[in-house]
Amino acid sequence: MNEITNSILDTLVILDRMNEIAENDPLYPFALDELLCRHTGKGGPAICHLWRQPRSFIMGMRDSRLPDAETARQWISSQEYKVAIRNSGGAAVPLDLGVVNISLILPKQDQADNHFHRDFELMYTLIQHALINTGMHVDKGEVQGAYCPGDFDLSIGGRKFCGIAQRRQAHAYIVQAFVVAEGSGQERAQLVRGFYDRAAGESPSSLYPLVTDDSTASLEELTPLGSGAARTFAEAVKRVIRDRQTTQGLSEAASHLYLPEITEVREMAESMRLRYEMNVT
Repeated sequence: MNEITNSILDTLVILDRMNEIAENDPLYPFALDELLCRHTGKGGPAICHLWRQPRSFIMGMRDSRLPDAETARQWISSQEYKVAIRNSGGAAVPLDLGVVNISLILPKQDQADNHFHRDFELMYTLIQHALINTGMHVDKGEVQGAYCPGDFDLSIGGRKFCGIAQRRQAHAYIVQAFVVAEGSGQERAQLVRGFYDRAAGESPSSLYPLVTDDSTASLEELTPLGSGAARTFAEAVKRVIRDRQTTQGLSEAASHLYLPEITEVREMAESMRLRYEMNVT
């Protein structure tokens, strides 16, 4: 990894919540990220938050403004998904226990720190190194027909398995990646396409992604990781970070670590819901 990456990873604290799946509120992990980011901006450590969320459909703010978004939301709910609107960038993504989410929560270097490209490159590099033992080449660049499209779509063999978004605060920021690790990428793409088919109304196609069935696949489908790809991939991410951590850096970071109480996270989640739900009324 490059010099910038190493300087960040030597003090990066791992918060592994892969097995903490009892919270059904889809905004809970986003609220936790928000609170952790505030603390990081006040001198707290950089954090890698690994998490999964049961059967949730996370809309982007732009999605929530589509003319029939509420109708589409009701349809998604009928498929037994909990629906929420996230405050980070990006478009709609379905989450389930086969999707590994990575949140890199990092302090800004200075008030003018707007190096979006560098931050996305950091996430790309981390994921690329986590998959190096699979022997598969990870490409970077928008995948046509994929849901939540962007310049930093990550793909193998032309099919997307990961999208990256960002949320910036005054003194720190969050780079979030969803990694489709297990299950069918095609089924997830079909679900998102069904949402836009109902939400778009007469909107021009430039306002929402045109999702195709063959655009997305899971690591289980694309690599030799197999049916346990979610846990295997998460362990590989942790291994990449641990290989670059230093004892001194970790000791210093741990002394400044703060984890909010569950009630505080739930209150933040409710605040976020009230703030962003207005977009679909």
